[in-house]
Amino acid sequence: MAQIKQVLVIGATGHVGGQVVSQLAATGTAVRALARKPEAAAFPTGVEVVPGDLTAPETLPRALAGVDAVYLTWPNLPADKAIPVIEVIAEHARRIVLLSSGAVRDDLEEQDNPIGKAHADIEKPIRNSGMEWTFLRPYGFATNTLEWVPQIRTGDVVRGAYGAAAMTLLHEADIAAVAVRALTTDEHLGARYVLSGSASLSRAEQVAIIGATLGRPLVWEEITREQAKAQMGWVPAEFADYILGGLAAMVDTPGLPTSTIQEVTGAPARSYAQWVADHAADFA
Repeated sequence: MAQIKQVLVIGATGHVGGQVVSQLAATGTAVRALARKPEAAAFPTGVEVVPGDLTAPETLPRALAGVDAVYLTWPNLPADKAIPVIEVIAEHARRIVLLSSGAVRDDLEEQDNPIGKAHADIEKPIRNSGMEWTFLRPYGFATNTLEWVPQIRTGDVVRGAYGAAAMTLLHEADIAAVAVRALTTDEHLGARYVLSGSASLSRAEQVAIIGATLGRPLVWEEITREQAKAQMGWVPAEFADYILGGLAAMVDTPGLPTSTIQEVTGAPARSYAQWVADHAADFA
C-alpha cells in the first residue's frame, strides 16, 4: 500500500490526542492538528495547526486536504452528528483510527450499557464508510484519577466509593503508541484492540502511589455510592450509574491486564506509578 505521508489528528488538545501528535511528529510523519481555536493551541515545532469544528462539518475539508489518515477522538456530542463528519473524512482520507472504548461488546447487536452504545454508534458508520479502520478500545484511563486533584491539593484524604475496586489503568502515551502504529503501518487494519495497563490496582492503592510520589501520607476514605454519584456531575447520570456499577463489580472481579500494547508496540505497558511520576505536577 502507499505510504501514509500526512495525518490529521482530531482531538489533538486532549491527553491521548496530544500524545498522538507528539509521537507522530517524532517519526517524521507530517502532522496536522485540528483545533477550534488554533491561536490558543501549543504543539511541537513543525506541527501544522488548522481550524475546524466537528459541529460544523463544512469547516473540515480544508483541514483534510491532502491527508492520508485521520486519528479521531469523538467528543461528548450526539452520535448522529458523527455521520456527516465521517462522510467528509471518507471523501479525503483512506484510513481512520478511532479512540473507542472497552465498553463496546462485539457479541451484542445492541449494546447493554450507555458508554458502549455511545462508542459503538460512532464505530458503525466508520465500518460502513469504505475507509481502512482500526478501533482502539481502552479500559480505564489513568487520567481519570485526576478527578482527585482538588481533594489532594487541599488535604491528605481522598474520598470515594469502592476503594477496593481493582483495575488496569492506561498511560495515554501507550494508547497513542498503538494509534501511531495503526496510522502509519498496514498491519492493524480492521483490528479492534482492547487495551489495558500493566497491572491491576485498587483505587486505594492508586491513591497510595500518588502519595508516595508526592511524598505525602495520602489515605483513602470510603463514601457511599450515592455520595459518589452526587460528585459526578461531569458525566450524564446514566454514565455515572454504569461507572459506579463497574467499580462495584471490580471489587470482586478485578480488571485483568491484556498483552495488546506489548504485542503492537514491542514494549510493555507503562505502570501507573510511571504515569503518576509523569503527572506529579498536576497533583501538586
